[in-house]
Amino acid sequence: MDTIYAQATAPGKAGVSIIRISGPQASDIERYFSIKLPPIRQAGLRSLRGADSDLIDEALVLRFDAEKSFTGEATVELQTHGSVAVIRDVLDILSTIPGFRLAEPGEFTRRALENGNLDLSQVEGLADLIDAETRDQRQQALRVFSGELGRKVAEWRKDLVRASALIELSLDFSEEDIPDDIAEEIAGLLGEVHEALSREIEGTHAAERIRDGFTVAIIGAPNAGKSTLLNRLAGREAAITSEIAGTTRDVIEVRMNIGGLPVMLLDTAGLRETHDEIEALGVQRAVQRATAADLRIFLMSDADEAFPIDALDGDLRLWSKADLNPQRVPGISGFSGTGVADMLAEVESTLRARIVPSTAAVNHRHRTALIRGRDGLDSVLERIKEGESAPEISAELVRAVIIDLESLIGSVDVETLYDEIFSSFCLGK
Repeated sequence: MDTIYAQATAPGKAGVSIIRISGPQASDIERYFSIKLPPIRQAGLRSLRGADSDLIDEALVLRFDAEKSFTGEATVELQTHGSVAVIRDVLDILSTIPGFRLAEPGEFTRRALENGNLDLSQVEGLADLIDAETRDQRQQALRVFSGELGRKVAEWRKDLVRASALIELSLDFSEEDIPDDIAEEIAGLLGEVHEALSREIEGTHAAERIRDGFTVAIIGAPNAGKSTLLNRLAGREAAITSEIAGTTRDVIEVRMNIGGLPVMLLDTAGLRETHDEIEALGVQRAVQRATAADLRIFLMSDADEAFPIDALDGDLRLWSKADLNPQRVPGISGFSGTGVADMLAEVESTLRARIVPSTAAVNHRHRTALIRGRDGLDSVLERIKEGESAPEISAELVRAVIIDLESLIGSVDVETLYDEIFSSFCLGK
């Protein structure tokens, strides 16, 4: 197996840069940099020198054996000064060592998976952690990276293996002679796993929103103050504001961190009947995006105002331009900031109420595997309820459910996913 290397920190100038080396020949760098590696898991300050004994840098060097490293292989890390010249010279020397090559994107993590240090769900959690921009994204990613989903799969698998064994045990009895306690235990085990899968599936939608971001649409009539409010929330001129009705023609998006939740705010075209073809397209797009949004903020400017979109539970209805009409409550003004803090608090509260904290499944792949597993249990439970014969079929259906759940952590049937998942990683991870 090749020994791989890559810069593990972002390219460019920095106080410190880390270059990671992993593989069976990692210790060969001793000869090429004229250093003696420090003891395992101890840091040592070393003078890195090139072939001509020219000093490249004073670096902190760490060494890990295969049993204690991230990749499950012998690993060396060079913590150099973050100089472009230093990093270039170090990488150039590494490229000359026989058996060494530059790592591919995500290859360090892929080796950790192949060596059993991580399961597939933990790899996905690590990718989400690297991409995390808000507190809730970080916390969710850490929960997955810690192996929570793998632990749940292990518990479900244990119960399903027990149920399958009991079903096969029932083959030794005639249908009338199956002891009641065995039948009850089988139904109980399958029912508990079914309930757990249902809870997990229910929470995946909100978990995906934490991962990818909630969408909140600001809608209202022309000149209701939508763009001014968006600019206030963004802290910059994200949208053009004007007294001319119909200024906003397209949907303008602004990413925000609201109380730790990732939110995409949408400023939409003013909702009205219009003969302007371009504005009409903007209104149509506004209705489509607002309908699909997780939450809508209706800015009202008239008591008899009607919207072409129905308000759903949790949607906010606020009087616009509260600085000019303070008697209308609840009101909001993007111009003065009146009511903005209260609106943000309500948005956070509403979105947070939709989160299932115990969910460990956080993406579409997870949800699909869980649904397949639950559907398989539905079939088994229905057979048991109807008193179907041929328990060997039920046992085989339970084994299929186990395979579906094991695919969550990469034990089976996921080779085709590897290239796609690891392509999102940087070279040094």
